[in-house]
Amino acid sequence: MIPKLHYISQGNTTKEHLENIKKACTSGAELVQLRLKHISEKKILKAAEEAREITGHFQTRLIINDYYKVAKKIKADGVHLGKNDACPIIVRKYLETWQVIGGTANTLEDCEILIEKKVDYIGLGPFRFTTTKDKLSPILGTNAYLTILETLQTNTPIIAIGGIIIKDVPEILETGVHGIAVSGDITKDFNKISQFNKLLNTPSEREQVWHPNQKL
Repeated sequence: MIPKLHYISQGNTTKEHLENIKKACTSGAELVQLRLKHISEKKILKAAEEAREITGHFQTRLIINDYYKVAKKIKADGVHLGKNDACPIIVRKYLETWQVIGGTANTLEDCEILIEKKVDYIGLGPFRFTTTKDKLSPILGTNAYLTILETLQTNTPIIAIGGIIIKDVPEILETGVHGIAVSGDITKDFNKISQFNKLLNTPSEREQVWHPNQKL
């Protein structure tokens, strides 16, 4: 089962991304995605190894954005592929059978292609304007989610993404999406994870207290 809340890592540096992943895990996140851009694959691998150590400690699922070879090497729980990344069919042959593959979609056609390529979940967006993407696709809003999900009638989990904040959740869930991915709103306040979990009817008893001297 794909968790209903995905935290997408944010930060000005790799260190900040890792610190924020730790905070997300401490606050009860079931799944985090390490999303680093514009750095070498060697540095991605090092960061992913550290992220795996952190998430392993909390038994939190770890998804690696784009770098499926890194995901396999560190035994991440899966990979999320952007529209310009490798084909899910090729990646599926490379990864272990238990590793999940997510894909980015901006339109109904994108979703249909990803379903045909048998991804495990689809990140569909953007819900609204967000600064986390350099080249943002047209805004969807709830009406587009409704139309797309009614047309698809799919069992593939659809995760809404793009500028989502806590007050959006009830309205978004009415469209029939499986869950949501959040970056900015959680990074500003990791205590919101428990609020998101409650709205999504996701268990939050995994919340733990992080002690600075605690060994991973």
